[in-house]
Amino acid sequence: MATPLFNEIKVLPTEQQNSRSLNIDIATTREILECINNEDSLIAEAVYNEIDHIATAVDAITERFRRGGRLLYVGAGTSGRLGIVDASECPPTFGTEPSMVQGIIAGGTPAIFKAQEGAEDSFENGTHILHEHSVGEKDIVCGIAASGRTPYVRGSIAEARRLGAFTILVTTNNRENIKALGIEADVLICPKVGAEVITGSTRMKSGTAQKMVLNMLTTASMIRLGKTYGNVMVDVQMTNRKLVERAHGILMDITGIDYHKASEMLELSGYHVKTALVMILADVSKEEAQKRLIQHEGFVRKAIGIV
Repeated sequence: MATPLFNEIKVLPTEQQNSRSLNIDIATTREILECINNEDSLIAEAVYNEIDHIATAVDAITERFRRGGRLLYVGAGTSGRLGIVDASECPPTFGTEPSMVQGIIAGGTPAIFKAQEGAEDSFENGTHILHEHSVGEKDIVCGIAASGRTPYVRGSIAEARRLGAFTILVTTNNRENIKALGIEADVLICPKVGAEVITGSTRMKSGTAQKMVLNMLTTASMIRLGKTYGNVMVDVQMTNRKLVERAHGILMDITGIDYHKASEMLELSGYHVKTALVMILADVSKEEAQKRLIQHEGFVRKAIGIV
């Protein structure tokens, strides 16, 4: 008789055989690539169908960020690595503190580079890791699991709910299946990507869908926090030469000043692009620019009186 786990996994959408790739083992290289690309083209629509749920999650994340909360991604394997990638890109992209968005993977740092067999199977370890990160009611815990059933992730979400944190689950399992498993989260994001090109290989369509959703969660939240002016990232941390030059370009493109003037304004602003922008566009001092940015929660447009 099959085990309960076997029966649980067997019904997962990602474990089904894809009728469109049944003969991929005898296909030409081009046919293999066309098959993969055709399947990938279905992902954007699957994510689009979850926009309402993603929007709810973004609003919750933004509200908690404003209260000093953090976003913690929790996952195993591919899903865990995707969380780490998205978290690690926030400081250089949006000038956030590394603690604001964090990625947690079952098995810890070694699992980033090499699979740690069995690490995802511990529900208890998923609960314990939240205490190591002192998770509280201001925080958001976003579980990432293609199947949605990963014990480590389920443990984290269950404990996060108990601790009063806002919870999100990103999965490519069907919403109905997740609810049938008794998994509860404040928001379920469940893009239906269907069977993988290679049965069960969730690093493919499932991984791509998860990456898209995580990009949306953090990018939209940062926009809502005033990290951009129009579609330009203006909370740039000038931690290397490329970013210093990017800061020059931002000031020049938005205000029309030349490179020499941009250098002067960056220095006067304390090398803070948003402050420099307000100084230039509103023709105010550094102190007044900083005051306006604080009053308007970091939004440049509001600080210069456009909105």
